[in-house]
Amino acid sequence: MQHALGPARGRAPEVKLMPIGDVSTVGETGIIRGYASLFGVPDQGGDVVARGAFTASLERLRAERREVKFLWQHDPARPIGVWDSVREDARGLFVEGRILADVTLGADAIALMKAGAIDGLSIGYRTVRAEANRQTGGRTLTEVELWEVSLVTFPMLPSARASLTPSTEETDAFAGALAEVISGMPAALH
Repeated sequence: MQHALGPARGRAPEVKLMPIGDVSTVGETGIIRGYASLFGVPDQGGDVVARGAFTASLERLRAERREVKFLWQHDPARPIGVWDSVREDARGLFVEGRILADVTLGADAIALMKAGAIDGLSIGYRTVRAEANRQTGGRTLTEVELWEVSLVTFPMLPSARASLTPSTEETDAFAGALAEVISGMPAALH
């Protein structure tokens, strides 16, 4: 799937869609974290992202004081939040950010994620270097220029699912309530 967005540098950017879940979470307040891409895992088109494929792009973005955009369905006219952290680790491209709940589309996205209607992450990028991958029939992407990570309906990489987690405030409130219950119990029970 290709979409015309981002800087014009020849070809239109490509996108890789991936459900968020086992490796991703979104809190009641719109805090989201997870993997936008996993290394070595073929997507439905047979493409595999190699470890280190995002390194040069992320370094350039940092040097230029620019950020990876957080969009809704790859639409550059519909930003939905802010990625506070985008980094590679041993598993893939890890993202952490905030869906902006005070923006109508952000509030809608949080509600849709809580209901299980939306569960995908997708990257928008331009391929810089790739080689044929005979095992998958696709490509091995060895360097990509990352432009954005979107929440999407139809993910390309079905290896993770979305789950909701409470915000820090909600977790603290639950822990406090639990501590009160435990402190009221006979000592032999805790």
